[in-house]
Amino acid sequence: MSTQIFVNTSVRDLKQSIAFFAALGYPHNPTYTNDDAACIVISEHIYVMLLSEPFFRTFTSKAVCDTRTHVESWNVLSMDSRARVDELAAKAVTAGGREPRPAADYGFMYSRAVEDLDGHTWVLMHMSDEPPAA
Repeated sequence: MSTQIFVNTSVRDLKQSIAFFAALGYPHNPTYTNDDAACIVISEHIYVMLLSEPFFRTFTSKAVCDTRTHVESWNVLSMDSRARVDELAAKAVTAGGREPRPAADYGFMYSRAVEDLDGHTWVLMHMSDEPPAA
């Protein structure tokens, strides 16, 4: 079995968060979705678990980060082209997300950061097959 990654995030409104990811083209898996959580399928091996804030708190004794004012992490998703990076970033903004910074173009790598409805940062990145110039 291949290693899978499940990114667990706290969300204020589960239904709105499911709709946000659906607008980006990422479906949810109803088998692992209920009133407290939803499993968003990013790829065959990458999933985002959207957990309602009260449910998320049951997994930790630490304070839950307010991602609208604090950075918790940057979740980076690689894309197959620069065009796909731009397409997905535009969809995220249209669906209610925001871009906290301008696109970053390093020649060999291009990225755009978007924040979802709860302020979680998702960096959409395309890396060229060509190595960076020395």
